[in-house]
Amino acid sequence: MIDLSNKYHYYLSYIMNVSTIKRKDQETGSIAERVFNSLCNAIIVGEIPAGSKISEPELAKHFNVSRASLRDAIGRLEACNLVIRRPNVGARVISLSVEELLEIYTVREALEGMAARQAAQQMTDAELDELQLLLDEEKQTNPNNNNDFHYGIVKGCKNNRLIHLLCDDLYYLMQMYRFQLGRENGRVSSAYKEHALVMDALRDRDGEMAELMMRRHIRKSRQYIDQSLKNNSSLL
Repeated sequence: MIDLSNKYHYYLSYIMNVSTIKRKDQETGSIAERVFNSLCNAIIVGEIPAGSKISEPELAKHFNVSRASLRDAIGRLEACNLVIRRPNVGARVISLSVEELLEIYTVREALEGMAARQAAQQMTDAELDELQLLLDEEKQTNPNNNNDFHYGIVKGCKNNRLIHLLCDDLYYLMQMYRFQLGRENGRVSSAYKEHALVMDALRDRDGEMAELMMRRHIRKSRQYIDQSLKNNSSLL
């Protein structure tokens, strides 16, 4: 049974207000969009547990929406790889595995490296200035801007196929894994320095160096998480 306790409501409100998860598009205001955003956040942070069954009647009542709007939102969750639906079984939140998490990092290393190479040539000076502001904020007050920094580079590559693969196919799934299994809290300082090296390469319009620095950064994150999970068997 999905937990719809006060803690659930509070956490949804909190995470939506502070925007710790970057949205790939702007809020449209539609009912299905609002339900999608709420369910997406709840799944990512584990308030709706991995592997749990989605109860359409319960959620429709909770959100006070039609089953059609709810099914539209669940369809979007399925497209984001957070939910699976099977005939005569219904929808269920995906289950997590360490093996898949590490595989995602390997894919990210290749794809985000390519995105950084292309971004070095495609991003405007104004876009680089905005990216620098995110990096500065990451250093000073908000290490969660790590996500926005990566997102900005992916968008900046202006390659629609790459953007789709990273922002639609992998983005939400990666956030779910990072929140529930693979937080990189011990790498905040190192990650910032690695981001700064990527930023320097982008400023220099050196695509080869940008790709090298991004791939090295994500590889180090993967190695850190792999070791952390091995040292903390309770997460496995």
